[in-house]
Amino acid sequence: MRRLMILPVLLLGLSGCAETSPTTQRVGGGAAAGGLAGAAIGSLSGNAGWGALIGAGVGAGGGFLYDQSQRSREEAYQRGVQSGRRSAQ
Repeated sequence: MRRLMILPVLLLGLSGCAETSPTTQRVGGGAAAGGLAGAAIGSLSGNAGWGALIGAGVGAGGGFLYDQSQRSREEAYQRGVQSGRRSAQ
């Protein structure tokens, strides 16, 4: 019965992510994916809880780094657009 409750709780938790910032979405997504992967890998060694915890931490860090990369690319793009507009005038 307990396993049947996990999916609705997860879906309810993820539904709150609709109006969050891109940074929060990327970090949260990374943490969720890392947690799932860590739990799967950790279950092979008999310690899914620690695997999920470590995976979530690594995933959150990866999501944050990805977010910073995307922000940098967007800022560079916007600078290029503004520079092109100035040179066209």
